[in-house]
Amino acid sequence: MPDSTQAVVRSVDSIDLEAVNIRAVVMNAFHLMQHPGSMTVQSLGGLHKMSGWNRPIITDSGGFQAYSLIRQNAKYGRLGNDGIIFQPEGSNRKINLTPEKSVQLQVGFGADVIICLDDCTDVDASRSEQELSIKRTIAWAKRGRREFDRLMEQKQVQPDEHPMIFGVIQGGGEHDLRHECAAALLDIGFDGFGYGGWPIDNAGALLEDIISLTRELVPEKYPMHALGIGHPLNLAACWRLGYGLFDCAMPTRDARHGRLYAFKEGYVPEKHSLMNTLTWLEYIYSTDDRFMRDSRPVSEGCDCPICSRYSRGYLHHLFKIGDSTYQRLATLHNLRFMTRLCELLA
Repeated sequence: MPDSTQAVVRSVDSIDLEAVNIRAVVMNAFHLMQHPGSMTVQSLGGLHKMSGWNRPIITDSGGFQAYSLIRQNAKYGRLGNDGIIFQPEGSNRKINLTPEKSVQLQVGFGADVIICLDDCTDVDASRSEQELSIKRTIAWAKRGRREFDRLMEQKQVQPDEHPMIFGVIQGGGEHDLRHECAAALLDIGFDGFGYGGWPIDNAGALLEDIISLTRELVPEKYPMHALGIGHPLNLAACWRLGYGLFDCAMPTRDARHGRLYAFKEGYVPEKHSLMNTLTWLEYIYSTDDRFMRDSRPVSEGCDCPICSRYSRGYLHHLFKIGDSTYQRLATLHNLRFMTRLCELLA
């Protein structure tokens, strides 16, 4: 799922996304509550109608923003047992995001999958920080679930028409804390679960042991979302570990900055080889002048609208002249590469 953070995947529209077989997108409750604002979203008929996207929408809770903003720089706010207080840069206004408020926003937006507010940490955070994180995550999950049930009853939504609600398993690199958090969330009761926490170590390697453990802690009947995991090689690794949902801004961001994904020349994509350690991925850099006269498609055998019509040389030309067409075409290619990868793995 591409990150459609503020109800748009940059440089493409909903029709484009359907054309490359995107089945769902992830939007962000924290950002949308600020721009355009929850009242505006609701007045425009909810996220589906506003964005013209008729397929599923998952809304993130705002927990990761606390990690990426507040844990990196305290001037952006603080975390407390009651929730998260954000201080937007350049503004005197404070945003108070409680577990209840997060669920209220997501229900009001009309999301198909709601994610409970959690306290996200880095794997290298101290034991005491991880202990506090799971304490908050479990307490917030209870409050979020209770608010979700109250809203469904208040709105008289039939059980088979409920959106799904996911809990997020935290615990950093501490195995026992992962066990404790998963057991508590299973006891509360959710429709699915997410891997919580930054999934990459300081050397840039995927934390396979912790990611694998987290999947093992949840019965197979529940879907698992590998939150924030979207590099092609990492996606294939997590698929092997039992995850089925993924989101990340990387494929679209890479595309806009000139890095396109391709299977290595001569490689025939097959499920068994995609899931092992063979290096099957290569990057085609539109910035590289060696592609100036290259008439080949970005990736041989790719069925995306770009590879069937345009060459590496043409994309290089568009990138060099700074034409906005490049961003759209490149984004669509990388997204189709990702959906094709999932289709091959399934």
